[in-house]
Amino acid sequence: MLPLTPTIATLLFVLGCLAGYRYRRVWKAEGPRWQLWLYGLVAAAALLILAFVPMATPG
Repeated sequence: MLPLTPTIATLLFVLGCLAGYRYRRVWKAEGPRWQLWLYGLVAAAALLILAFVPMATPG
């Protein structure tokens, strides 16, 4: 498995945060279920990748 570079890890973190924010807004507005699933899965996938894929070490 390829290690994450700091740039990719940062982008995944931002993507996960934005997806979580959108999930919460749709949930509070009682929006469409498909949007809840979409944003929830994107946020979960991004944060799980950050949790279980190792970071690249310099050198």
